[in-house]
Amino acid sequence: MRRNIRALTAAGALVASIFVATSGSAQADTTICDQYGSTTIQGRYVVQNNRWGTSAQQCINVTSTGFRIATQQGSSPTNGAPVSYPSVFLGCHYTNCSPGSTLPMQVSRIRNATSSISYQYAGGTYNASYDIWLDPTPKTNGVNQMEIMIWFNRQGPIQPIGSAVGNTTIAGRSWQVWRGSNGSNNVISYVASSTINSWSFNVLDFVNDVRARGAITNSWYLTSIQAGFEPWNGGVGLAVNNFSASVS
Repeated sequence: MRRNIRALTAAGALVASIFVATSGSAQADTTICDQYGSTTIQGRYVVQNNRWGTSAQQCINVTSTGFRIATQQGSSPTNGAPVSYPSVFLGCHYTNCSPGSTLPMQVSRIRNATSSISYQYAGGTYNASYDIWLDPTPKTNGVNQMEIMIWFNRQGPIQPIGSAVGNTTIAGRSWQVWRGSNGSNNVISYVASSTINSWSFNVLDFVNDVRARGAITNSWYLTSIQAGFEPWNGGVGLAVNNFSASVS
């Protein structure tokens, strides 16, 4: 998710607003082990370790096009929240904004919002999660009110927040739709009917579906687009091989 707020207390949310960022852009592979450490790639995207749910070590190797989980020693019960959300993003996340980003941008003003992602899977209990964040205001810090989650892959006995509310077809693919709240924000999740390894798609297709469900309006703001993994245990070797996103 992000600095995930699935099961955080108010005190935890305060702690979650603090991160340590590495300076500069990743040229050769960079290793990040700091809890909220981050760096930039391509002068355009932010890669973050985002180990919000455990004190156990997690390290990611950042490449010029994504990242790979190199160490992950945390573990969490599968009926609770994951241990982290290492990810790469465009936009703003807890005051950390990607260089030159046009986000936040009001939905009514967006003409194009495209993205491409390529995942590499490994063992463990996890989801491969693509997050789209929206808020009624152009918020660049803290928790947004709406989280759209796209589950490209799911391993182990885990499920999205809330309950299943039906099925839909978006961009030619079938999805099971879940809807709920984690206590801090609303969540609508789209779970792929089969594993997706790579995909290029229109982010607005999912935003428009959420709007049609009455969860947002065109006056809301798209604040960030993120892709990564939520591990409950294991996950070494999981990687975002390539990520790109553009909003205009």
